[in-house]
Order: sequence, then structure tokens, then C-alpha cells
Amino acid sequence: MNRSRQRGVALITAVLIVALGTILAINVAFRGFLDQRRAAAIHGFDQGFQVALGAEAWAADFLVKDQQESKTDHLAEIWARPLPPLPIDGGSLQGRLEDMQGLFNLNSLVNGDGTGNEEAIARLSRILAALGLETTWATTMADWVDRDTQESFPDGAEDPEYSGLEQPHLTPNQPITRPSELLGLNGFGAERYAKLRPYVTALPVGTRLNVCTAPGIVLDALGENTQEFGLDSRVLTDRRKEGCFPTLEDLRGSLGQQEYDKVKDLLTESSAFFRSTVVVDIGTTQFTLYSLLARGQGGSVRPILRSTGSD
Repeated sequence: MNRSRQRGVALITAVLIVALGTILAINVAFRGFLDQRRAAAIHGFDQGFQVALGAEAWAADFLVKDQQESKTDHLAEIWARPLPPLPIDGGSLQGRLEDMQGLFNLNSLVNGDGTGNEEAIARLSRILAALGLETTWATTMADWVDRDTQESFPDGAEDPEYSGLEQPHLTPNQPITRPSELLGLNGFGAERYAKLRPYVTALPVGTRLNVCTAPGIVLDALGENTQEFGLDSRVLTDRRKEGCFPTLEDLRGSLGQQEYDKVKDLLTESSAFFRSTVVVDIGTTQFTLYSLLARGQGGSVRPILRSTGSD
């Protein structure tokens, strides 16, 4: 009887040892697999970043050559054509350049001294209306970037509006660096932001709007009652295949002399700020680099802001 019990205990012990050994082996193999995946991801990320920096330099070279060949920047030029997927070692690379001066500059909502710019607020209100969004957000956005802490009447919002939230924060009260900061506005939300994002940017105060690349609703917003270019103007799309449209002279005719005189000092046919978007696929890793490039009069191009994953 004792021998039977001993044999039973020995058998159970042997089964437990095998089970523990199997669990240990699986755990070691799984950890090894994770380590390999982690190492591959880190390597792919680092390699993707270096490839993206090379593509950024390539984009900068395009902009330097463009400035040497043309005094205007429009959508029929080579820099405006997306770069199709190109094969690289272990993956592919693609990218595009966008003119940021063709968009409404959110930092223009304030003057150089940090006070609110009522005319710019009115232009943003017209853009919001064209997109089906509440125009009251224009004043709220102006309070977000103006220098004072006094709420603008009747739709402004300063620190008290945000300090009592579940995740409290303060208004920056200074120019912003990227449009995604609008997501910090109380109640603005991702849906509104998705509608507005293609038409706005964040550049230094005083940066001029390039009429050659501006979307139709941004152009229409320059005048109080202008509805010539619209949200989906075929004329705008077709004419821009040939060169700059509208030119400053074209816009004078569209707005009328009186309206044009109000905004002429805010407009240009050339640009200094472009965004480079580079997407690198290496193995199972995808790396995206967004770069805001500033082009100087002397032909130099330098990145002044970079972000990865999202812009």
C-alpha cells in the first residue's frame, strides 16, 4: 500500500515537473519572440527616421531649385506633385509637399502686439460658416491666442472656462505652433476639427496668404460677400493646372477695389513655409515624419518644426 502511494506521488511530481518545464519553455520562447519584435520595431523606427530625414533634405532641395526658377509658388509646379512610392532597402518611401501659406493662419487672429484682430476673426467666421460650423468659435479661438486674459464678448473663453474642466488647463495666450491645439478648446471636439483642419495652419504672425494655392473658401472669406470660388470650384481646379490662379490682379476683380484694398497687404503669390510629409514603410514598421520647412530669401531651407506619427 505504501509503495502504491509512493508511486502515485512520484507520478504526480513528474507530471508537475513536466508541466512547469513546459510553461517555462513557452514563457522563454514568448519573451524571446517579443524581444525580437521589439528589436525589429526599434531598428525599423530608427532606419525609417534616417530615411525620412534624407527625404526631407530632398524636399528642401526641390524648394531651393524652385525659388531659383520661379518667383511665384503655385500648384502646377514640380514641388506640388506627390512623390509616388519609391522602393528602398526593405520597404518603400513616399511623400508630398504642401504650401502652408495657402491656408488661413490661426495666429493672424491677433495683431503683432497680441491684441485681437477683428478683421481676421471675421474672415475665420466666414470660413466656419462655409463649412457648416458655428461662427462663434472664431472669437473663442482668438481668445486662445491673444495676449490678455479678458474674455471677448460675447463668445470668448479664457482661463476660467478651462480651469474647471475634468482635465483642467489654461489658455496659452500666445501664438500656437500647430492647429491641433484647437482640440484643447472646450467643446470643440474632433469632428469639428476634422472639418476645419484642411483650411488652417499655424505660422508666425504677419505671414501673408498665397492666393495661388489657397482653397476656394479661404479666398472667398477675404471679402464680406464673395462667393466666386466656393468649396469645390471646378474653375479653380482647372485653372491651377496651368499656373497661378487667381493672381493678385484676378482677385482684385473678384473682390472689387474697395474689398481688395482692405486685404492687399495680407496677400502674396509666393511662399516661405511648406510642410513635408514623408511616409516610410520598412518591414512591418511604418514611420511618418511631418516637417515644417522655412525657405529664406537667400535660398536656404531649414526645418523649424518636426513631428512623428501625427501632425
